[in-house]
Amino acid sequence: MLNVISNQSWPAGFMINPPTPAVHSRWLEIFRTVPSAIISDCLGRNIGGLGLHPFHGKGTLCGTALTVRVRPGDNLMILKAIQLARPGDVLVIDGSGDQTRAIIGGIMRAMAIKAGIAGIVVNGVIRDRDEWAEGKMPIYALGYVHRGPSTDGGGEINVPVSCAGLVVNPGDLVVGDADGVVCVPQEKIESVYERCQELLEREASMMSAVETGALDPDRFDAILRSKGCPV
Repeated sequence: MLNVISNQSWPAGFMINPPTPAVHSRWLEIFRTVPSAIISDCLGRNIGGLGLHPFHGKGTLCGTALTVRVRPGDNLMILKAIQLARPGDVLVIDGSGDQTRAIIGGIMRAMAIKAGIAGIVVNGVIRDRDEWAEGKMPIYALGYVHRGPSTDGGGEINVPVSCAGLVVNPGDLVVGDADGVVCVPQEKIESVYERCQELLEREASMMSAVETGALDPDRFDAILRSKGCPV
């Protein structure tokens, strides 16, 4: 267990907060099969990271958010976060969207795999792209560059962060797939899942109607007429 010093003892620009409870393994298993697009729809269609790309090939990401905020171009606190991570945690790194220097690369990838980390989301860029492409460690980032980081800056661990427009709190459920990354607060997991199930069933019904030719041909015209369009 992390021994956290009182807030008054931390120097300016540094903070490490205690870990939050992990998302229950039951929910992790369930949400690994739920597309990020479905979760996004059920969260109002305006929540989720923008501009994040997967660099690990195929494969989903699902785990508990361990958040990190770092100075642009510096990865000192990311290295510390990897040491503190529990198996199944997802590192969500706010690097201020800086794309001039990579803040995570191949050596840190190996460290994350060894630690049992479930994936990484970076509001910034990576390097050693070929190594990430081998798989094993899901990673989403804004891009990649050969220029490396410094390792002497400040940072904070287990604080609310902004990651490519996605607000993430420590302990949130983080889900990523080929479409992108979303997160769900732990207190909303059950209600969001119920809405996801309803939407998945509705979409399955629509797909079946498309296949059989049973989809109401007036469906979209009715919407247009309700908006005053003379169709």
